[in-house]
Amino acid sequence: MNNNFDAVLWDMDGTLADTGELHYQTWLAALNEAGYDMSPQQFKTTFGMNSRAALRYLYGDAFNDEQMEHIIVQKETIYRLMLPGSMHLLPGVQHWLDWLRDHHIPQAMASSAPDENIQVFVDDLGIREYFAALVAGFDMPAKPAPDIFLLAAEKLGVPPSRCLVMEDSLAGVQAAQSAGMRCIAVTTTNPREALCHACQVVDTLEELDPENIF
Repeated sequence: MNNNFDAVLWDMDGTLADTGELHYQTWLAALNEAGYDMSPQQFKTTFGMNSRAALRYLYGDAFNDEQMEHIIVQKETIYRLMLPGSMHLLPGVQHWLDWLRDHHIPQAMASSAPDENIQVFVDDLGIREYFAALVAGFDMPAKPAPDIFLLAAEKLGVPPSRCLVMEDSLAGVQAAQSAGMRCIAVTTTNPREALCHACQVVDTLEELDPENIF
């Protein structure tokens, strides 16, 4: 094996499972209650950001802190209610979770989601056992800031330069770069050309060869 990494940091939404449509529908439900809308294109530009960063990016100062908190709580509550039984791992993910575990390579999840969402997600899909750390970036600087990946590396005790990030979003790829980490991007939510700054771009993780990842 071309041993270019000592740990793998997984994004959750769009990388482990395709949660995009579920997130979009829960955003619509929460925003419509507040008298706002979100187009599919607007949603796409914020995928990978945490909820506060997404609202600020799209609506600026339209919401005060109290209104923003209410919308976010509504959105995330609806999401957690709708998630169980609605998700499945994307192609190749189960193979890689098993392969990394069997080769004693530590894994962490580094998601912009709230911790409560992550807990529901890993338990519903039965994948908690694979992760030595679950890092929620909901209250951290949003991707493309590197903070969440740097914290995940610290929790695993692995230098950032020895971490491999699995991502699907533009913000996530940029965050991995800023953290000094290698990144494989999967085209779940973005076209291949948009993810060109990743070390490798694949349509599914089934394309990856363990013997020669890069």
